[in-house]
Amino acid sequence: MNFTDFQNIVSSERLQRYLDACDGDQEKTLDLYRANVRVSLEMFAIVGAFEIALRNAIDKVMTSNYGVDWLRDAVQPGGFFDIPQCRDHAQIIRFAYNKLVNKHIYTHSHLLAKMEFGIWKYMFSSPQYRASNRILLRIFPNKPTSTRQIQYNNTTIFNELDHVNSLRNRIAHHEPICFPTGKSEITTDYIQWIYAKIEMLFNWMGIDAAHYLTNLSQLTSSIDKITKLQ
Repeated sequence: MNFTDFQNIVSSERLQRYLDACDGDQEKTLDLYRANVRVSLEMFAIVGAFEIALRNAIDKVMTSNYGVDWLRDAVQPGGFFDIPQCRDHAQIIRFAYNKLVNKHIYTHSHLLAKMEFGIWKYMFSSPQYRASNRILLRIFPNKPTSTRQIQYNNTTIFNELDHVNSLRNRIAHHEPICFPTGKSEITTDYIQWIYAKIEMLFNWMGIDAAHYLTNLSQLTSSIDKITKLQ
């Protein structure tokens, strides 16, 4: 497909940043756009794999402490998320629960599957973390020990998950991840920075990231395609 036809499909506004980064080279622009799509797909798969591991680890700890329907029970009247500080969090969960009930298909597994990444991130926000009895750091047995200078607490986990969530949202909204924020400069720094965080979080969870992601992703080759266009 030639540049004009491609531009008519994706819009000149969306392509302009790529065109600027490629100094007006139309062929290179198309290569960069496609390379960004490819690396975005790879990163989205990795984030998805991480989200599943995170969700299941949270569920295991919470189930052992609060029972198999802990997520449903947490947002019922008197549940531990039924407090003003957790109102928005509880509202999202309750809405999903009610939809499942109305369709007569509620199960705990279905409710878990309805939750987006942000729900799991906010489990480490201070109100939710305190409300659930401060037990969720157990899913990170290999995280470093806090010192006076550096804390490795629930806020640390929340901030790290927020970085991952931001990447997920950028990809979901078809934003390029091969540029620094607000710039038209080709780089893979952001991609590699986020991947390093995901790998670190996996390791803190006691999961061998390289082994777990084997055959799931071709991220290195996708990154190399962008690097060659710099």
